[in-house]
Amino acid sequence: MAALAADGQGKFWQFHDRLFKNYKQLSDQKIKDIARDLGFDIEKFEKQMKDPGILAQIRQDMLDGNQAGVRGTPTVFIGGRLLRNWSPKEFQKLIDKELGRTKQSPGK
Repeated sequence: MAALAADGQGKFWQFHDRLFKNYKQLSDQKIKDIARDLGFDIEKFEKQMKDPGILAQIRQDMLDGNQAGVRGTPTVFIGGRLLRNWSPKEFQKLIDKELGRTKQSPGK
C-alpha cells in the first residue's frame, strides 16, 4: 500500500527501490522514514496508504495473479504462457515460439 501511495506523489520507483534496499529493516517507522527522506507530504502519504481504492487494487491484483497461476515471485509469462523452466534455452524457446505465432497472425 505504501508503494502505491508513493505513486500518488510521483515517486513509485524511488520508493520501490528504497523498500527493496531496506527490506530486512522494514517496519511502519522505516516506511515513514523513507517517505520523509524522499520529500513526501507525509499527511497526504498516510491518507493515501489508508485509501480503500489502493487496497481494492491490491486485492484485485492478487486475485488476477492467483487465477493466472502465480504462486510466488518472480513469475514469468511469455505470450500468456507460464514459464516453468527458467533455463536460458527454455526462455529462448518460448520467445521464439511467440515470435513465430505473432508473425503468422493476420495484420502483423
